[in-house]
Amino acid sequence: MRLSTKTKYIAYIAVLHLVLILLVYKLLFENKALFIASEVFLLLSAGMSIVLYNNFMQPIQFVKSGIEAIKDKDFSIKFVPTGKGEVDVLIEVYNMMIDQLREERVRLNEQHFFLEKLIEASPISIIVLDYDDRIESLNSKGKSQFELTDKTLVGKKLAETGLPLLAELADMLDGESRLIKTNGIETFKAQRSYFMDRGFRRSFLMIEELTNEILESEKNAYGKVIRMMAHEVNNTLGATDSILQTTTHLLSDTDYGDIKEALHVASERNQQLTRFMRNFADVVRLPAPMPGQTDMGQLIRDVTVFMQNAASARNVKVLSEGRENVFWNVDKGQMEQVLINVIKNAVEACESGQEVRVVATPDRIVIRNNGKPIELEVSTKLFNPFFSTKRDGQGIGLTLSREILGNHGFGFALETGPDGWTEFRIER
Repeated sequence: MRLSTKTKYIAYIAVLHLVLILLVYKLLFENKALFIASEVFLLLSAGMSIVLYNNFMQPIQFVKSGIEAIKDKDFSIKFVPTGKGEVDVLIEVYNMMIDQLREERVRLNEQHFFLEKLIEASPISIIVLDYDDRIESLNSKGKSQFELTDKTLVGKKLAETGLPLLAELADMLDGESRLIKTNGIETFKAQRSYFMDRGFRRSFLMIEELTNEILESEKNAYGKVIRMMAHEVNNTLGATDSILQTTTHLLSDTDYGDIKEALHVASERNQQLTRFMRNFADVVRLPAPMPGQTDMGQLIRDVTVFMQNAASARNVKVLSEGRENVFWNVDKGQMEQVLINVIKNAVEACESGQEVRVVATPDRIVIRNNGKPIELEVSTKLFNPFFSTKRDGQGIGLTLSREILGNHGFGFALETGPDGWTEFRIER
């Protein structure tokens, strides 16, 4: 057991004075006056030792009290000068240190509070990871974007969340940024960075949705091109077709039959090209929706009846599972066009014996088919303007559907699930 300095000092003074008392007693006991004087001196020496001990212990007690206050993170305690030079110097240094610590603590708390408010108010999702790359917290935008509470995700690694977007970011490195497209339409920019926390690196992710900006930019770009093409092509085709029609009427059937037939074929080709350009122009000239209460169950049944002939030709079943009185506030004509486009694509993805099912609920419409699944590299391009996997496809159907649904403010996605069924979901 180790003795403290205090105990050693007291023991030393006690032993020293005890020895001195015994020596005085042995040597001066016969001389009463000198003996009494010596005893008085020893008593005064013992008292002086106690006073010196208290003087020596005062700075130590002061330092001990200061350390306890700092340990308790109490920076409000300050000491009053005692009038003793050495102690007052220590008190002055301590008070100055406490003032600096208090100011630094206030500054750090203000910065931390500001940073928390800034993160919470950020329009982009921010995910903070711990030292083991597990999710520690999300800001408000992140919680609303993933439609989950932070407790659902906290403690999980990105690949363990079950969210495709976060799983895509699991292998990102600090300082890396990436553009990610999910379900063929939603586009996100993700960036991973880090900060120092108690001397160790901690990473965080910033995820910004760019879907609306990219769609608007694409629309402006292809709209300008289509308008220019339509103007030039239609002007040329109109004049050319007029010349062809006039020339055809001037020629007689007996002498110029072959030429008239060639002119007729050229005229038909002109008209087909005109219709082709009109399809493109329809995407640009799409009017704003005029919503009205529409029974989506009835609308789905009408569209499935309309599509039966095309489906029967491929030996594909189109089944309507829409309930009655499922009312949505939509532009009926435009939504009918969306359903026709999507069901047509679903039928064309099926082979003989397969089927398409259409389901309507108060919150969503789902068009499902068990035909050919969508390949991964194709899924990210499906809603690109005028992209098509068909040899003779123009890519108009999904582009037009995208515009109509976007103008209605509906969410939508097209993907093949783990069960092999491909779903086009429309959610309001």
